[in-house]
Amino acid sequence: MRILSGIQPSGALHLGNYFGMMLPAIELQDKGEAFYFIANYHSMTSLFNAEERRKNSLDVALDFLACGLDPKKAVFWKQSDLPEVTELTWLLSTLTPMGLLERCTSYKDKTAKGLAASHGLFSYPVLMAADILLFDSNIVPVGRDQKQHVEVTRDIAIKFNEAYGQTFVVPEPQIRDEVAVVPGLDGQKMSKSYGNTIEIFGEEKATRKKIMSIVMDSRTPAEPKPDAEQNLAIKLLKLVAPTEVSKDFEDRLRAGGLGYGDLKKALFENHWNYFAAARVKRTELAANLDYVHQVLREGAARARSVGAKVLQRAKTAAGLN
Repeated sequence: MRILSGIQPSGALHLGNYFGMMLPAIELQDKGEAFYFIANYHSMTSLFNAEERRKNSLDVALDFLACGLDPKKAVFWKQSDLPEVTELTWLLSTLTPMGLLERCTSYKDKTAKGLAASHGLFSYPVLMAADILLFDSNIVPVGRDQKQHVEVTRDIAIKFNEAYGQTFVVPEPQIRDEVAVVPGLDGQKMSKSYGNTIEIFGEEKATRKKIMSIVMDSRTPAEPKPDAEQNLAIKLLKLVAPTEVSKDFEDRLRAGGLGYGDLKKALFENHWNYFAAARVKRTELAANLDYVHQVLREGAARARSVGAKVLQRAKTAAGLN
């Protein structure tokens, strides 16, 4: 079983990235051939500062390795180090119906929020399809918001196979429903574009301030909260605290007598403890950047050895060779 996933270097990684993509990917590296990449081509649809992209790409590498990605188990590289992915994108583009892309809700959502309507943003799912199909991927762990793009990949693969003969493996998305959408500080989906994130490796003081600023309702501590499971801090606490701890706070909130300030303090402490070991490892990695760059170089070489064969198979099928 080959697993493929990517993550954009468009800003500091947060709990939504971690629980939606990174943790499932790390867990899957023991269950098959894992191929994970830093999607810096994709970041070009929303980030237009070159130095920031370079810094973010290195930060993603540090974050992912610190959180448990093992380069001995997983192939890890930067997307832009594989020219095969953009070549395959063109092959797929020639068979991708406009209507298929026009139905993609991500494009509509991003342009509605003010992102420039570029060709890159519109054709983003085709590049994503190339990322996936280039490695004969079977499983693609994604957040629920990316599920449609994996379905588009399946449609494109099937269309290519029908036109030119059996060429591509048709992949399956894998979504963990319990953390498919991580709520942000304002209750919307946690996203850098919404400015509502809790960073994985944010500074202690800033992270504490963010969490303590979560807006609650006007009920007094003594009042019972029968809807405790809907409380934003409780939802986030369930991600970073042991089950018995989060259940205790939820029960206390439901019964009445627990102040929101105490609940938010508990959320911060459990968040900080959850990533304590990863913070130590990240500091060690940041002091040894030669190793990090070596991991990415070796990962790119391993990825190209696979992707080049798939691209040649597709070119031969399409009559280009």
